[in-house]
Parts: sequence; structure tokens; C-alpha cells
Amino acid sequence: MEQQTITKLDIKFGKDVYNGLTDFPKHLSSKYFYDHNGDKIFQQIMSMPEYYLTNCEYNILDRNKAPITELFTKNTNRINLLELGAGDGIKTKILLEQLSGTGIDFKYIPIDISQNALDQLETSLSMEYPTINVETKQGTYIETLKTIRKEGNSKNIILFLGSNIGNLLHDQALQFLSELENSMDVDDMILLGCDQKKNPQTILDAYNDPTGITEAFNKNILKRINSELQGNFDLDKFLHWETYNPQTGTAKSYLVSKEAQEVHIKSIDLVVDFEAWETIHTEISQKYDDSEITNLAREAGLKVLKAFTDSKKYFKNYILVKD
Repeated sequence: MEQQTITKLDIKFGKDVYNGLTDFPKHLSSKYFYDHNGDKIFQQIMSMPEYYLTNCEYNILDRNKAPITELFTKNTNRINLLELGAGDGIKTKILLEQLSGTGIDFKYIPIDISQNALDQLETSLSMEYPTINVETKQGTYIETLKTIRKEGNSKNIILFLGSNIGNLLHDQALQFLSELENSMDVDDMILLGCDQKKNPQTILDAYNDPTGITEAFNKNILKRINSELQGNFDLDKFLHWETYNPQTGTAKSYLVSKEAQEVHIKSIDLVVDFEAWETIHTEISQKYDDSEITNLAREAGLKVLKAFTDSKKYFKNYILVKD
């Protein structure tokens, strides 16, 4: 058998799976949805009519690209455009094209945990925008940000789009924004995408489509455990379930065991017992309103400079600066 190279991410994956499936209640991190297969499924999700988030944010950036980039380029002649969780960059390309027309010197630095997503993005950018200076970085957000150094009098613009902030619990979101604030200079900015509170059924439909695409996305984490950690999950024995609490604005995704069963994960020497209807919590998708974002930013030492919304007022992009 060909010897495989064990990376730090492989070790972290195994450790997180072990800790999550031995905890009570059981949980797994949504960041592990993403690999070659997961990236492909997420592309399908973004094309679903029920999944409004991508189109709404695209609408915001397309309608407001001029004022947004004017704020980015104010008081500087060089910027680093740092995107956390870049994915396929389809929305960011709107800003890249707009910036290219300004004549300002800028570098685009997409950061993603998925090397596959970065490779695809780099390939598409080289074909569509060959003159743009692109430097991809694979890894976790904060640790990778620490490795980036400014050149001269440059300004950092941190993009955190797609309502990725919603995948964090309040304390985690606060810690994350505080760490971003700590890395910023006085003129630096964050462009933060946030899904807004709205009709609960609209939100439920976005995460539980009738064709089963979101179900396949959630179950991809079990497929990864099987292929990368030598697990024996039977995906058909788990049900994908979505809940939404309109009072707190919290949507949660679960994988529910349909029967009592035992799962073996050989590479981390783990046997997991499931009761019938026992859950694995896989994802949180927090929805916000203006007051919650204002308060969260203030707690992190930031303030809202400007906010942009789509025509349906489903989604908002906030520009945050140091308070």
C-alpha cells in the first residue's frame, strides 16, 4: 500500500472528530464539510432557488461596488484585499474588476481551508483577470492572517462574506472579531456579510431543500470520516434535520441517527454508540439585525462605518473599522 503523508490538518481533523463524537451532545464542525466533493456540493447549493444568500449578497456588491471600493481606497495608494473563506470568489470578482479600473495598486489574498477551492479560484482568476496580483494562502483564518505582512503604506481590507460569521456562536463571533480588530491598523477595514432575520420559513427552506442537496452537504462530513479516518458510517442511517428559532435568530443543522447503531473509526481508535434518534450537531447559521451587529462590533472594539442591503432586505454587508 502506498504510504500517505499525514498533514497537520489530517491530525486536527482526527482530533476534532474524536472530541466531538465523545462529547455530549455529539457535534462535528461544519468547516469539515469542505473538500473536493463538499466544494462541488456547495456550488450546487448556491444555485438552488431556495438558497437566497448568494444572490442577495451578489446584488449588494454589484449595486454598490463604486461606493464600497471608494471607501476601500480612501487615504491610501496600495491595499491588500484579504478574503477569509474565499471559495470560488464569484462575488469578490465584482470588487476585483471595480478595483482594477481605479488604477490603485492592490493584491488579492484569498485564504481558505480548502486547497482545492483555492486552486480552482487561482485558475479562474488567471484566465479572467490575468493582470491581478493574486497570492493564495491555505489554512485557518486567524493563524494565516498573522503570517501576512504589510508592504510600505498599504491598507488591509478584510473580506468575510457569505454570512460566514453566522457559523459562530456569539462568544466565538466576538472572539473572532476581537482578534481581527487586534490585527488591524487605524485605516484598515472589514467588509462583513450578515444574513438578516426574516420569515422563518424562508430560512428553513434555504437549509433544507426538497432535492436533498443540503442533506448531502451535511453528510459529506461522514463521508470524509469514512475515507480519511477509516470510518464505517452508513449515511442512509442518518437523517438531516434543520431547526430555526426566530426569537434568537439561530438556525441549526443536525444529523439524526435513525436507529441504535455502532460506528467504528479505525484510525483514531474510536467506537461510537448511537441511540435511536440521537443527534450530531453539525452547523449553526446565525441571523442578525442592525442592533445586534452594532453591539457585537462595539464589544470587539469596532464600529459600523456603513451598511449596504439588497432589494429584499434579506442580507447586509457592513463595513467595520476600529472604534
